[in-house]
Parts: sequence; C-alpha cells; structure tokens
Amino acid sequence: MRKFKFILLSVLTLLYIGPAMTSCDGEIERYSIDAPDDIQQKIDSIAEEKAKIDTGDTVYVTIANSIVGAEDCSTPWNGATSQWFAVPSNRLLHIDFINHGSEANNWNNWNLRVADASENKVELFVIRSDAFGWGNADFALSAIEHNYVKLAENAGIEDIWAYFRSVMDGARVEMEIDHSKTGNVYVTATMYAQNGDILVEKYHQPVSATEDIYATLVCDGSWFDIKNAYTITSKVQTLEDFDAVSISVSGMPKSLEVGQTDFWGDAVATVTFADGSQAIADTADITFSVIPDLNTVGEKTVVLSYSKTKLGQAGATVLGYFTLNVVNNVVSIAVTKKPNIDTYYIFDQLEGTKLRFDTCGIVVTATYADNTTGVIANNVLVFDSIPAVVGTPEVKITYVGSTDEFTTTYQINVVKGTSEVGKADYSNGFGATSTPDVPVQAGDSVVLKGMLYSLSLQNYHSPCVILRKANLSEYAVFRMDHFGWGGSWDAIKDVQGKVVSNWNWDFFRQYLTYSLVTITVKNNGDGTANVKYDVVYPNGEKHFQYYTGIPIDDIADLQISIVPESSYMVFFE
Repeated sequence: MRKFKFILLSVLTLLYIGPAMTSCDGEIERYSIDAPDDIQQKIDSIAEEKAKIDTGDTVYVTIANSIVGAEDCSTPWNGATSQWFAVPSNRLLHIDFINHGSEANNWNNWNLRVADASENKVELFVIRSDAFGWGNADFALSAIEHNYVKLAENAGIEDIWAYFRSVMDGARVEMEIDHSKTGNVYVTATMYAQNGDILVEKYHQPVSATEDIYATLVCDGSWFDIKNAYTITSKVQTLEDFDAVSISVSGMPKSLEVGQTDFWGDAVATVTFADGSQAIADTADITFSVIPDLNTVGEKTVVLSYSKTKLGQAGATVLGYFTLNVVNNVVSIAVTKKPNIDTYYIFDQLEGTKLRFDTCGIVVTATYADNTTGVIANNVLVFDSIPAVVGTPEVKITYVGSTDEFTTTYQINVVKGTSEVGKADYSNGFGATSTPDVPVQAGDSVVLKGMLYSLSLQNYHSPCVILRKANLSEYAVFRMDHFGWGGSWDAIKDVQGKVVSNWNWDFFRQYLTYSLVTITVKNNGDGTANVKYDVVYPNGEKHFQYYTGIPIDDIADLQISIVPESSYMVFFE
C-alpha cells in the first residue's frame, strides 16, 4: 500500500503551487500545471484502497522490521526473530514473507514460535518448515502434516529433503495462525516455490480459548523479507464432530483374587473416532455392560460400551471387552526373575535422595491357597524407592491381596561412580556443565561408560560429544540423537553412511533414564575421527548412534568433552 501513498503524495505535490521562483532579471514568475481530467478518479481510487486497510474485518499490522536475519544466512538458531505478533482469540493472523535459506540443512529455513500472553512469553510450541518441532505437553509431532513426499515423487527425486532444500530458498510463504475460540490454534504455511511447486505444512494443538497467543518467526541459517501482516476473523468457529468407531483397553489387571472386585484398576480406555483420531475416555463415560462373577475361579470377560462423539455429545455406541483371571487367594509372593537393572550408579547425591526402582524385566510370582502359582502384573505391585546411598539395600515389594498384605524384597547394588557431569535436578541447559577435556592420540580411542539420567521431555535431553582443539576451537558437536552442528558435522551429515543409527524414535525418550551409555571416540590418525554411542535401554534393547569419517585438520590436537542437556551422567569407567 505504500505505492498508493507515494502516488497520492506525488499528485498533491504537483497540485501545490510552491514558493515563487525568481527569474534572471529579478521578475517573479508563477508556474502552474493543468490537472489531468481523471485526477479526482485517481484520488478516489487511492482513498478507496486506503479504506480497505483501515476499516472492515481486516486489521493490518505495522511491520517493525521487514528484514529479519543476516542476508548471507549467517544468523544462527534464534539469533534473530521477527516482532511478536499478537493473535487474539477468534482471530487469524496472516503473514506474507519471502523465505531465504542457506540450503545447507533442512532446518535452515523459516521456524515459527508460538507463545502465551505472559510477560516472559512462555513457549507453547515451535514448528519448523521441515515438518519437525517441539513444545509443551500439548505438542504432538504427529499433528504436523505436509505434502513434501508427493511433490518430491512428482519431481522424480527420491530424497524428499534434497528436493525440499532445493525449492525453499526464495519461496513466498503465506502463513496463517488461526486462534480459534474453540481453544485450538491451526497453523497453515503455504509455500510458493520459484519452480511453481506449492508446498503446504499444517499443524494444530490446544491453546487458551480466551487469552491472546503470540507468534514470531525465528531464523536458523536463514533470513526473511516480511511483506505484510494482518488479522481477520477466525475461519474455525466450530469444530467438526465425529462418532466413536472403536474402544480398546490397556493396563487392566490380568488377575484378581476371589473376593476382589476392582476389575478396572489403573486401566485406560482409548477411543478411536471416525476421523482416525484417538482420545482417552473418561471412566465416568464408560458403561460396563457385562460384569462377570468374581467370586469363582476362572477366566472372566468384562464388556464395556461408550456412546459419546469426539466433542462429547451423544453419539453412536461402540463396544469393547477384555479378559482377566480370577484366582484363589495369595499366600506368598517371590521374585522369580531379576530386573534388567539391579545396579544403580550415583556420585554426589543429596542426603535423603531416592532413586526410582526400574521394574523392566522383573517377574514377581504369587503362590495361591491351592498351591498353584501365577505371575503378578507389575502394575498391581508397590515397589519402594531405592535410597541413594552406596551399598546393597533390600528394596521392599508389596502386594495387597483380598485378605492380607504380602511382601518380598530384592537386593539392589548402589555403586559410587568415578565422576559425573550435569545436574541431578535437570536444570542444566546446553553448555552449563561439561567434562574436562580428554585428549585422543592419533590411532587411539577414548571410551567412557556411564548411567544416564534424563528429564526425558526432548530427544536432546541426552549427552553430546564435542570435538575440539586444546585452544577450545571446535570441530563440531555430535549429539546422541542423530544430530549435530559445526564445520566437521556439515562435512559428513549428508554423506551416505557417515551418520547412522537404529533408534526407534517413538520410544527414544521413554527409556533414556537408567540407560547404560558407552561413548567411544577414535582418532583414526588419517585426518578423521569417529564418534559412537552404544546404548542399552532399561528394557534390554540395544541401540547405537555412529558418526564416521569426521574431518580433523590436526591429528595431534584432538580433545573431547561430554556435555549433557537437562540430563546428567554418572561415569563408572
């Protein structure tokens, strides 16, 4: 719209008869112009365009800085951000901008941060243009949708991210952040690539239905040219509703003693709706159609029903069921298979600190009144915490039966490690704590073993290995979760076979705490180094993360340091 303002000012300047000009002979000459016949039409047209900005449903936002980030793409993550754009409830924020990325990495493009209305702008979520992100407890990576795979296939490119990087630089982005009064935010980013392709990424999650939310664009090896921003009324006034199509139950007791009546226990019922989404059902909304006789021994079937829609309205009824065994009364319990972890490592724990007993692998068997035996599910047992004191404490395991309470014990080893890094309250951000540098001689390897404790909210709540020189100039950082940064990382990250792992990302965070981690760094002596993580989860699964052929320019000067984030490691070797 600045174009119209310029035209209007130009026209008015031409119409204005300025100060008199003096001729060579001192006489005053007056200058005049003939206004074009359509001048009023042009002025009216300009006024009409201006009215579109200042009135009606569209409210334009003044752009404080149209250029965000260094135009050579040198701005690191979070090194530059746009202004905070307020998005009130029932309003949709629209931002038009040109995305510029370095093409070095998928994430070297636009990033969107959405925060609450508090003074500190607490982050609700971040989504990246490469269909990745993180956030609070409501964040769900599975809620991110995109059409990149289909577009790459249409272009005949097998590597979707190679395609993505090639088209994102210079793409025009129309981003909508729709803050629905239903208590949800819907993000749609439509990216018009210069080759004509149209990329679309979508995301949604619950937010406050009444308080403002705020949005900002974040640079990461990228920069943006913001053209305009405005808000309009939300497009989502009501949520589409869906009937339930199935219900399943997990976590229910596998067995009950004769006389026990709590057949539900800590069970969870999961409802699947017609749109494919799932939700945990409130037990108050579940009807038990068939409750079996729990006073006789044998296998019993419980039938349940659920009759609400996704939005909680009356809807179609779905049925589910589960089975359990009713057994004779317990007379004793005993540990018949040891847990996967029976040795815990500590270093400088505060007095009175307790460790959680990890039950992976343990089997507790009950003997019943008729001399039969059966395994008791761990979720009906009570495991005492482990005192964080060096020694061999006996940890009590309790089962509350229908007529009595039964206990057994299991001996745990608590061992003092050789050292630790990180903070036991998980308050250490990246770089807050690190191990002393350890030199790695040419042709040699350094091996560090330890037990990991993690906040487990993000994949990067785990250790990193820094490769650097004695003067602290870094080659690169290599995280345990298939990621890194720095010059030597850039040299290998896109090379086939240089960065490999066998993680199951659905469970990566779940089993971080009490994982046994072996970190091996080898100086190959040929101008390259290798970094390997070998990890044994508490459930016994084994995984690895391997970085090979990392370039180092001085084989006589390679140091390593371990840096955890929101986690700590106790080393024992």
